[in-house]
Amino acid sequence: MKVLIVGSGGREHAIAWKVSQSKKVDKIYCAPGNAGIAQIAECVDIGAMEFDKLVAFAKEKAIDLTIIGMDDPLVGGVVDAFEKEGLRVFGPRKNAAILEGSKAFSKDLMKKYNIPTAAYENFDSPEKALEYLKTAKFPIVLKADGLALGKGVLICMTREEAEEGVKTLMLDKQFGNAGNTIVIEEFMTGREVSVLSFVDGKTIKIMTSAQDHKRAKDGDQGLNTGGMGTFSPSPFYTKEVDEFCHKYIYQATVDAMRAEGREFKGIIFFGLMLTEDGPKVLEYNARFGDPETQVVLPRMKNDIVEVFEACIDGTLDKIELQFEDNAAVCVVLASDGYPVSYKKGFEIKGLDNFVNRDGYYVFHAGSKLVDGKIVTNGGRVLGVTAVGKDLKAARANAYEATEWIDFENKYMRHDIGKAIDEA
Repeated sequence: MKVLIVGSGGREHAIAWKVSQSKKVDKIYCAPGNAGIAQIAECVDIGAMEFDKLVAFAKEKAIDLTIIGMDDPLVGGVVDAFEKEGLRVFGPRKNAAILEGSKAFSKDLMKKYNIPTAAYENFDSPEKALEYLKTAKFPIVLKADGLALGKGVLICMTREEAEEGVKTLMLDKQFGNAGNTIVIEEFMTGREVSVLSFVDGKTIKIMTSAQDHKRAKDGDQGLNTGGMGTFSPSPFYTKEVDEFCHKYIYQATVDAMRAEGREFKGIIFFGLMLTEDGPKVLEYNARFGDPETQVVLPRMKNDIVEVFEACIDGTLDKIELQFEDNAAVCVVLASDGYPVSYKKGFEIKGLDNFVNRDGYYVFHAGSKLVDGKIVTNGGRVLGVTAVGKDLKAARANAYEATEWIDFENKYMRHDIGKAIDEA
């Protein structure tokens, strides 16, 4: 079969790599792709938001399955555009992708269906938000309602910080229209855990757990980023946590979306906070996480295309997800200065070191081919992933592998997975 993957980051590279292992697939296209994806797929110069061109390409090439990697096209309705033309596509429709597209919607859904989450209020007026802050407890969390590349969350320690945050989101429009509405919610403390799942509208199957590192600098300092590294599984995601989440969060979310007439087919990413009062939902995403995908898929035993098709066909209950009894760690190699300002266009050296090395992977996030050389083309450039018998071994392997690659202004955190030592 012929497969089209929509997206251009490390997540899409990991998906393409996993799809390439399927016995069912003999041709992969990726729009627009990147220099790493180009080594296993034919990249097509079509943007992820160019729905008409994507649909036309899928029809022209008789694509059997399209996989949407990114949040923007999902929230924008790309799945609806494909389905309208009778094309098979993996991902939630627009009315279901709102689970990620609007934080106000998802918070209201959780409140209505008693799914554990932080206490909150929604505001579409900066004046009312500022008035609310006068009597609020601190620290407090401000979230832009819409998509903001994983960066539209502000943790404010004081009222002055929170008032400045309201101004940043709602008046200065730092994240554009994403800040037209904001959510102000209680600050929760505890361990964060990411759990990815496959959903077919009725049935939900949980993948292995992971944990992301969002802050730019060691010790969880610096600005929020799209993710500086991740590890899987999380030692904090215990059997008791899993049982609680199955009972009160996972199936409850799928059932709530169905009850609202928003049947969800695709990936639900649960961002969880393990609080003293039990697990609570921090956020939902309607697609694979990045860089969580880079540590989850290398551990997955299943043919991923079979799982995608079961989600589309509503037969996920017949699939048993299987993962290796090992661990994986991903360290992001970024351009120094990310996420604010950075230079790009530097040649990346050492990629050949990963060829035919079992258990070591390099997933391209921001790279492109120029005059026969692969150069940096983004803030997050590469995700270096390694597996090991346990988390400590995987972490040692991943950091060893980061030394095989070099480019000017290479930057990384040195404490990815350090929480492992505290487990």
